[in-house]
Order: sequence, then structure tokens, then C-alpha cells
Amino acid sequence: MSDTGNRYVVGIDIGGQTSKIGVVRSDGSIAGRRVIRTDGYGTDATSFVADLASAVKQLLGECGDPLVEGVGVGAPNANYFSGCIVNASNISWASGTSVPLAQMLSSSLGGVRVSLTNDANAAAIGEMAYGAARGMKDFIEITLGTGLGSGIVCGGQLVYGHDGHAGELGHVCIDHENGRLCGCGKRGCLEAYASSTGVARTAKEWLEARPEDPSPLRFLDHINSKAVYEAAIQGDQLSNEIYQYTGTILGRAFADFVAFSAPEAIILFGGLARAGELLRKPVVEAMEQNLMEIWKGKIKVLFSTLPESDAAILGASALGWNNLLTNNDQ
Repeated sequence: MSDTGNRYVVGIDIGGQTSKIGVVRSDGSIAGRRVIRTDGYGTDATSFVADLASAVKQLLGECGDPLVEGVGVGAPNANYFSGCIVNASNISWASGTSVPLAQMLSSSLGGVRVSLTNDANAAAIGEMAYGAARGMKDFIEITLGTGLGSGIVCGGQLVYGHDGHAGELGHVCIDHENGRLCGCGKRGCLEAYASSTGVARTAKEWLEARPEDPSPLRFLDHINSKAVYEAAIQGDQLSNEIYQYTGTILGRAFADFVAFSAPEAIILFGGLARAGELLRKPVVEAMEQNLMEIWKGKIKVLFSTLPESDAAILGASALGWNNLLTNNDQ
């Protein structure tokens, strides 16, 4: 990234409730930040983009109006090839439709190049530029939040597939017979088990199925993955078993992922990854047990080293840098 000199890009992370904006230098330092609401626009994508562009301009003004070479955007269900957010169910103005956000934002910002990809791909690009995957050309980024996202990097390039939607490893089926219903409409998806939502679902199912097991979780009105983690580190046996179960499922899936891309590392990012070794230990054990001999002991399972508060902005900005450098090479 030394070719970018003192240039700046804007990184934008569009979430279901808020959108984070950052003006990012080539060394990964952030000159300024701003947050606006994503919700509250109903089906009016045009008004959201207008407000987003206005916020970008205001932030640039606060940063001394630096020359911006590009804008990178990470968003749910974003397609890199088309520049569209496609049927993002948790964003009202992009639900059930396709919004050409890259083109709309570029027009609102005077024609500056805007590159768009999904949030998990943005995290992978950020990890390669600023985090634990720096120097790696083959790795998989696994984002463990409400769902399970993934960004697959092979030969230093993100895998997008022919239509821009490759890398949906959260929707690999792990239980075809009696699998849980996933938010995507399928049954048995990995995401339905190995995610913050999946951990909470496991806890609720086990508490009902095992009434004889004591657990502090029984006294909670609302059970989420954070509650399970806190109970586990306090020694609750049921909660520790939940992490063992979740990590085993995830590790078996990782062994399959290794078989098709032979990554140097699999990197864990997101809220569920905060469980640390509670999750990583059973993941590694199950992965190693299920790997082919040629890969045993070779695949690293690492935690992201991106600063959590800025990870989404850095990932999006790295997309902007990548496209800037690609254009300069052409």
C-alpha cells in the first residue's frame, strides 16, 4: 500500500441500524469518523444516499477537505460486480429490491469511484491490509455475529464467483435431516448453530430438553450468547458444553473449508469470537480430527487483530485502496 502515498479514501460500513463513515489514510489511521442512521427511511433509498453523501462531505470538511481517491463500502447482501445491495432483509429501503448504491453515491459525490462489497468480504480485505492476515495470500475470514459470514481469499484475491455472491459459508448445510430453520429459509445451515443467535438457540433448546441440569441461565428473562459466555467463565457446566458443541460443529465445517481452498489460516472475527479459547479450543480439536492428513497441523486458527471499533471502516477503506491500486496498475 506504499503506492498510495498520502492519499485518502473514505470507508463506509452500512449496518441495519447505523452506518459508520471514516476518512482513512494509507497507513490505516483514521482522520475522522461519523455515524448516521440507516433506518428510518422506509423504502426511500434515495433519501438515505443523499444523507450519506452529505455526511461524507461534512466529515471531509472537518478533516480539511483532503483529496479523496475513492470510497469503499461494506454492506449486507452487497454485490461487488453490480455495485448493488440486493434484497437486504434487515434494511427497509433495500428489502425485496436491488439498490444501485455504488452508482447513486458516486453521482452524489461528484463522480468519485465507489466500490461496494458485502460486510464479510470487507472484513477479509481489512484483515489482509491491516490485521492478522497481513502478508497472507490464502485465508478465510469468518465473521461470527448475529449470523455467520465469510470472505475467502485465494492468491491474494477475494473469491467472488461468477455472479459476485461467492463465499456464503454460513449457509453450508450441516444437518440435512432435522436441521434448524435458518433465516435464509433453508434448514440445517451452519449459521443456525455457529453464531451468536445459534448459541442462544442451543441454550434455550438444552434448558428445555435437560430440566435436571442446574444452570444460572434458567433464571434469566432473556438468553443471548453473552449470557452463555458469562455463565461459562463462572463454571456453569451446561454453558461450557454449549461452547464445546458449537466449536465442534464449527471445526468440522472448517475441515471441509480447508479441503476446497487450502488456506494458510482461518481467522475469527466478530462478537462470538470474544469467547476466545472457550470457542477456539474445540474448533481446533474438531478441525484437526476431521482434516485430511496432508493438512493436519498446518492450518492456523487465529483471532482477528483489527481494532473492533474501527474494523468495519478499515475493511471498507481497504476495498477502496485495493481498487485504487488495481486501477493504477492497468
